[in-house]
Amino acid sequence: MPAAPHIELNHTAVYARDRRRSAEFLAGILGLEVGAPFGPFLPVDLGNGVTLDYYELRDEPVQSQHYAFLVPEERFGAMIARLEEAGVTYYADPRHTEAGRVNGLFGGKGAYFEDPDGHNMEIMTRPYVRP
Repeated sequence: MPAAPHIELNHTAVYARDRRRSAEFLAGILGLEVGAPFGPFLPVDLGNGVTLDYYELRDEPVQSQHYAFLVPEERFGAMIARLEEAGVTYYADPRHTEAGRVNGLFGGKGAYFEDPDGHNMEIMTRPYVRP
């Protein structure tokens, strides 16, 4: 069987009640910029060829999703500080029971927090070790 072609995620839509507020929130925490609007989307470029394209859902509820970001170890502390400055509680676990703590999974650091639309965001400095 021939090798599978290399496939990369290019972008994904992130539903929000207010695309600007949500895009600016995440970009601010991660230390990124919000890009120029592209049609109905407001992008946050993650710097690895992937964008999160914020899209407003005006007449229906936003269903919570999970987004995980692999971040440089040397920038993790600044992200936690920005969460604290914004008054956003972070957690060591995905169920949000260990408030104000970070985890040490796989020899790195990690934390979970909610964005303005209830999406469960995760920042981590080491990728998960998969079987």
